[in-house]
Amino acid sequence: MNLLAALLLLILPGAAEAQVFDPAKVGPPLSNSPAELYLPAGTAPVGAVVVLHGCNGVGLHDREWGRRLVHWGFAALLIDSFRPRGYTEVCNYGRLVPPEAQARDAFDGAAYLRAAPEIRAQRVGVIGFSHGRWAVLKAVLAGVVRRPDEPPFAAAVAFYPGCDPPVAALETDTLILIGDADDWTPVARCAHWRDAVQTNGHTLQMKIYPGARHSFDAPSPPHSFAGHYIGQDPAALANSLVETRALFSAHLIQQRSQ
Repeated sequence: MNLLAALLLLILPGAAEAQVFDPAKVGPPLSNSPAELYLPAGTAPVGAVVVLHGCNGVGLHDREWGRRLVHWGFAALLIDSFRPRGYTEVCNYGRLVPPEAQARDAFDGAAYLRAAPEIRAQRVGVIGFSHGRWAVLKAVLAGVVRRPDEPPFAAAVAFYPGCDPPVAALETDTLILIGDADDWTPVARCAHWRDAVQTNGHTLQMKIYPGARHSFDAPSPPHSFAGHYIGQDPAALANSLVETRALFSAHLIQQRSQ
């Protein structure tokens, strides 16, 4: 951590947690806006997914997911949680922008989506990667980030998450996707999270991919990054797409039985 960042955290301990998502600054795909909105063709209201990026900020990987979600028939809102807070990346210094702050952005983004005529208001999910997946696991727990006056997410997917011990019960059907060779966010921690969290009737699935590393869905081949070995695993990528699409289709398109 650089000296300036450390001083800012000491002087302004709540700065990173402050509300940052600004609906007036939502732009189209590839606009490099604080948030980018991806919409499928057509006029009928659709389900939507808030997309939370990893520790190195918004990039090709996140925009590819925006396009992929549109191809599947969903809207996608890709939120930049770093630049509005004065950071470009926080790799290995994740608390510079705590997961709770990124999760707060997700709920504010969901409120923006629910107000849009193109979106089915009760069919908004969330997906996160690396740092963003950490935020997802804060967003799906009752009372951790969500305010009483806003609905929980309809579904959530966390790719290779960092799993802190759960402090509340699950309130969103959740899918965790992780590789057993991940040396950045070890699978054992997520197995403990899965086994410890109170589900309260919500579904919690965890898919473990043999030999897959961190960022197994990324476009780049395995390589060293920030002191870890990460990169695409084609088999894990292929199955993760099937699992993710199935979860979102079940919760954001089909009506759940009452």
